[in-house]
Amino acid sequence: MAEAKLRIDKWLWQARFFKTRSLAAKQVSGGHVRLNGNRVQKPAQAVAPGDVLTFPQGRIVRVVRIEKIGDRRGPAPEAQTLYFDMTEKQDVPPKNPGFEGKGRPTKKDRRSLDLSRTKDR
Repeated sequence: MAEAKLRIDKWLWQARFFKTRSLAAKQVSGGHVRLNGNRVQKPAQAVAPGDVLTFPQGRIVRVVRIEKIGDRRGPAPEAQTLYFDMTEKQDVPPKNPGFEGKGRPTKKDRRSLDLSRTKDR
């Protein structure tokens, strides 16, 4: 029996790593996806169970091993059964700094500034 294979862009779309198949194809065409350590530049490249994919997604680099080939783009729980995530835990980026009293004053701040000024007129 022949091993089941599928286009890499279609598999990435079915596994819900990209919202559309054309976005997945752009990532592959741009040379941002690696299949078993080798750069892939054609969206028609066939993938099979056991292959390892490495690609950027947002601010992290994902490393996934293909477990099976899907029949359709189903719900997220079904899509998560298609792969095993080997991505290492990465540090969470720092949060935006909080308000430190800089910038434009509020109306209350302006009133307190006005009251604290001496009237030398």
